[in-house]
Amino acid sequence: QVQLVESGGGLVQRGGSLRLSCTASGNILNIYPVDWYRQAPGKHRELVATITSSGSTNYADSVKGRFTISRDNAKNTVYLQMNSLQPEDTAVYYCHLSYYSSASWSDYWGQGTQVTVSS
Repeated sequence: QVQLVESGGGLVQRGGSLRLSCTASGNILNIYPVDWYRQAPGKHRELVATITSSGSTNYADSVKGRFTISRDNAKNTVYLQMNSLQPEDTAVYYCHLSYYSSASWSDYWGQGTQVTVSS
């Protein structure tokens, strides 16, 4: 069973920065794509950023140019660097991993970390 653990959330003022971290039991973060999602109150969970095992990245339009997803294989950690934060970035941020193996999908979520951006 894979356990994903996020950290790094908090309260920051508009224009500030935070770096979220996602770690996992085992070396699995180095093998499969990892996503960051977020869910604001009353809204659906949305995909923020993805990084593949080869290091390719994709971002939601709303965070392009402000957020950077990266991985440190030696530390088995995926990061989300968030700059120029805005109040609309306020949400619970989740680390997510899924993969297909042995004819079935496995899907894992962390417990989430709260990011609050004050105006």
